[in-house]
Amino acid sequence: MSRRGILVYAETIGSEIHPVTFELIGKARELAEKLDLEVWSTILGYGIADKAAELIYHGADKVYVYDDERLRDLNVIAHKSVLVELAKEIEPEIFLLGATPWGRSLAPRIAAALDTGLTADCIDLQIDKDGELLQIRPAFTGNILAHIKTSSRPIMATIRYRVMKMPQRDPSRKGEIIIRKFNDVDCDGIKCLGKVSERRINLADAEVVVAGGRGLKKKEDLVLLEELANLLGGVVGVSRPLVEEGWISKDHQVGFSGNVVKPKLYIACGISGSPQHLAGMRDSGMIIAVNSDPSAPIFRHADYGVVADLYEFIPKLILLLKNRKEM
Repeated sequence: MSRRGILVYAETIGSEIHPVTFELIGKARELAEKLDLEVWSTILGYGIADKAAELIYHGADKVYVYDDERLRDLNVIAHKSVLVELAKEIEPEIFLLGATPWGRSLAPRIAAALDTGLTADCIDLQIDKDGELLQIRPAFTGNILAHIKTSSRPIMATIRYRVMKMPQRDPSRKGEIIIRKFNDVDCDGIKCLGKVSERRINLADAEVVVAGGRGLKKKEDLVLLEELANLLGGVVGVSRPLVEEGWISKDHQVGFSGNVVKPKLYIACGISGSPQHLAGMRDSGMIIAVNSDPSAPIFRHADYGVVADLYEFIPKLILLLKNRKEM
């Protein structure tokens, strides 16, 4: 009898594998060793067959490859049909996808077709003392963490990008690559007409984030943060209230309900440090907090704290950086 496994969907951007895939394989590897399972992955698209080895190098034991021109476009119905057929055939114990915009669209369709549950936007997966999978996700706008067990099979979950550890690439790893074919799929009349817009920034991958919160008095003051971010080669982030006020797009939001970030440097300007926000940036390499309130919770998580009015401190910091660049 063949061994059971954990299936990881390898999301692609064009012909490149999205980094969240490798994070999921790393977590699947950790879970598989505790549950005596294999790690399987599947990659769909056109011109992607040569990428399958990367999934092996990052921890997969077996990779199912669907390389077909009919999968060139991100047609959610076509991809769902292929993945449902595969899942019914190989019967994974656990099925993991990234909680990306694409994964969030694809996963519930697969779960419904498989008549199984789906835990969305997980930030961790653990095995409890009974050998059951715990799916951990924020609830009540990030104020608590829910620990969820699923009785249906496969156990399906989508996982946030950059909350799992990236595994080491090992080109000496061996595994099985299986090239698959599929029949025509009913695309339900859906046709991809082209990509009309994309996110203006990729906050999750930024090396430097300069973030602002309620300490900012008006929308126009975001220019201060933009200038500082540009000098440091970074991007602007914000806490949720600024997005809700319409000051800036949700692409810039840091926190459970926005983006989880792990930059080398995170500068929090006028951010008090709610649990919802902290959970989105607490794993940053270095955290510098600027706040006029010395009792702000953000200081308990900062490597360096500056008790000051950001309207006095940030312009001085900008001037200092400009002077150093001119030296």
